Order: sequence, then structure tokens, then C-alpha cells
Amino acid sequence: MNRYGMLIVDDERDILTTLSLTFEEDYDVFQANSGAEGLAILEREEIALIIADQRMPEMTGVEFLERSIAKRPQAIRIILTGYTDTASLIRAINAGRIYRYVTKPWNRDELRITVKRAFESYELAMENQRLLRELQAANERLQTENLYLKREVEKAPRSDTIIGNSPAMRRVFDLIEKVIDSSATILLTGETGTGKGVIAHHLHYHGSRRGRLFIEQNCGALPETLLESELFGHRRGAFTGAVQDKKGLFEVADGGTLFLDEVSEMSPTMQVKLLQVLQDGRMRRIGETESRQVDVRIVAATNRDLESEVKKGAFRADLYYRLSVFPVRTPALRERREDIPLLIDYFLEKQCKKLKKPVMGLSQDAIQRLCDYDFPGNVRELQNLIERAVLLSSGSRLDLDEWLPKPSDPSRAAGSPTLTQVEKDHILERLHSRKGNLALVAKDLGISRTTLWRRMKAYQIPWGARRVEVSAE
Repeated sequence: MNRYGMLIVDDERDILTTLSLTFEEDYDVFQANSGAEGLAILEREEIALIIADQRMPEMTGVEFLERSIAKRPQAIRIILTGYTDTASLIRAINAGRIYRYVTKPWNRDELRITVKRAFESYELAMENQRLLRELQAANERLQTENLYLKREVEKAPRSDTIIGNSPAMRRVFDLIEKVIDSSATILLTGETGTGKGVIAHHLHYHGSRRGRLFIEQNCGALPETLLESELFGHRRGAFTGAVQDKKGLFEVADGGTLFLDEVSEMSPTMQVKLLQVLQDGRMRRIGETESRQVDVRIVAATNRDLESEVKKGAFRADLYYRLSVFPVRTPALRERREDIPLLIDYFLEKQCKKLKKPVMGLSQDAIQRLCDYDFPGNVRELQNLIERAVLLSSGSRLDLDEWLPKPSDPSRAAGSPTLTQVEKDHILERLHSRKGNLALVAKDLGISRTTLWRRMKAYQIPWGARRVEVSAE
């Protein structure tokens, strides 16, 4: 049972002593022999119940209890009266200022019961307030989560599916599967456009935190002051324009994942603040003195060589070591050329569906030219190229002549085996070993049956197990 504070206010010393002896065993009793002294006690002590005599010099009991509301609005108020002052008592009781009035002389046992029920009423009110605060906090969190989820939905359609069957991408798959359910900080490195954001999405939506929020922030998109407010939040009045309290992304993403893209663009001051969160899981809003505990998984990404940045003094070494607990390098598209046909099919189907156009195909020459290109913009450049071509196309076959890049390495087209021929031979070999079972072949290749059928049609591979076996021989 909680030991609550009780304040007794009476100008008669004997009554103070009697009441104190009655209740001091169960409560922390404070005494005051005037209204002024009682108000001073309310300023410094946690008081849950007030008992005041009505007839006191300078300040009556009703006047004192009215003034006590500003000091302790939740306290329960009982007034002692030895005479009938009906008008003032009824006014105070009707206004909700007084819980009970007790006439003198009182019965000790009855008074103890009255006080006990008063404290029960206080406990109930406090519990209701606690539940209301929790409900308001839950509603605030829900509204915030809905806002961020709405923003995610309103973004250009994206997928957390990682497309690729090349050895370079298989190494990436193997790495992320080792930590997908952990809370380890992950540092994604690689050139711009290699799909670091897609991998971050995959880590969240296939991991143990998928039931909570995934929030993304580009650290290079905001100046230092705005980025600090966005990540850590601020208190009302902390700076000009801070008209209300604001949660930062670390609080909003509590229990989920925060993806910090272009983390290398953080200022030295922000690097220190991020380091503190990584070290002890605590952050502080701008304008506040107390820290808040958060449970957030950090996935950071950069297209810079952070080791070189550390050597140049542009990035903190201790932060680098904290971020790179589990580094994952995303390969450039030129390092995984065998994935280009898969990506072409994926982006074609996606854009045709998005733009409500019939699914189109590419000529083998177009596919080969794309495979021969180095794509300095990586997967993002390929995606943009396909989207632009589908948008401008009016036929059933995509015409990329205007948009196709020239081969980066002419020798590849001149004498070396083409990637198209390599893929065709690989499909034939799988069809032969699986005796024409397309479901098993598609599973071996890591693609859908629709994509396999489209590739076979493009390569003019005969349909059916017997014909495949004859062609393979």
C-alpha cells in the first residue's frame, strides 16, 4: 500500500495533535496552524489529502481549500466544521472542491473510514489519469506511425525484394541472412544506385522487427540544425519555431529500424550525438536535460570510403567502428552483369503494371547492349532507363534504340562469348538436367516460371522435355 501524504490545517493545537495521532501510523502527516502555512507546505510536499478546519482566523477553511487547488489540483479535500455555514459549504461542495464535510465533534472510527475512502478515491483518480496518459501516448504513437506508413505508401512503388542470382549477390544474401534477426548495427557500402536502400528494407521487413516501423532519413538532405531536430526531436520553445514538443525519428522508430542513408555527410557535432545513441541506446531532445532510452536498430549506408574519410579526419574513427559492426558491400552492376536480364524483366513487368501497359519484351540485341554497358549509375540507372522507355513506347515490343547506351567495352562484343549466349547455355543445361521441369529449373535459377518462359521464348529454346533434350545434345 502506498504511504500517501496528508495535510491537516487547524488553528487549534489540540486538534492537530489528535488528528496526527489518529493517522500517522498509516500516512505521512503534515501539520499547519494557518492557511498560509498550509499553502507553503503544499508548495514543497506531495500531498494527496487535505483536512482543514472551516473556522480559522485570516483565511477560512473554504478559502484555503479553494486556493489549494492551484497547488495540488488532484488532492482530496475534507473540511471540519463545528457550526452550520450552509451557503459556503454547499457552494464549495457543488463546485467539486470538497470531497466531504465532517461535523465537530467527530467519531474517530467514522473519520478513519471517511479518510480511507478518500484515499481510495484518490488512488482511482490517479490510476485513471495514468491510463489516460498511456492512452494519449498510444494514440500519439499510432498517429505518428500512421503518418510515416502513409508516407511510405505514397512514395514511388518500391520493393524489398532483392533481384539477383550472380555470385556477387549470393555473397550479399549469405551475409544479410546471418544478421537479419539480430539487432546488430549494419553498414552498407557501395556506389550510388547499387540498391543499399532495397537491402535495408529487406533487412527490416524479413527480420524480427518487421512488425514495427521502418524509417529512412537521408543525412545529406538537411542542414545540421534541422537534421538534429529530425533525428532527436525538440522541446517546445527550444528554438525559434519550436511551437510544440516534437518526437525525433529515434523515438518514432523505437522497436523498429532507422535507416541512415549517406551517413558520411553528417557534421562532426551530429557524429558525436549519433555515437552516444549507438553506445548506450539513449538520446536527448533539443532543449531537454533528461535522456530517453530507445531500442532502435541502425542500418547506415554510404557511397564513400569511410576508412579513407577517417584517415583524412573527416569522419570519427570511434563512430566508424560502431557503425561497421557488420559491414556489407553492395556490388556495382558491372560486377554482376549476369543479373541484368533478370533486372530487365523485373523492371519491365513492374513499369508496365504501373503504367497500365501490356507487358513488353526486348530484342536480344537490346538485351546484349544493356549487358555490355557499365552502368555508372548502377541498378538505378537501369531502372530509370526502362521506365523512360516504357513510358514513351506505344507498341508491344520496346524500342530502346534512342535510349540504349553504347557498349563500354567493344572487345566484349567483338570476340568474347556474349552474356546472352552464356545465359542461354545455362538455361539449356538446367532444362536438360531437370528433364524439362520448368518449376525446378526456375527454382534453380532463382527466377519465376513466367520469367523463365519469357527468357526461353527470347532465346528460341524449344518447349517440352524431349525437344529440350534433343536441342541440348
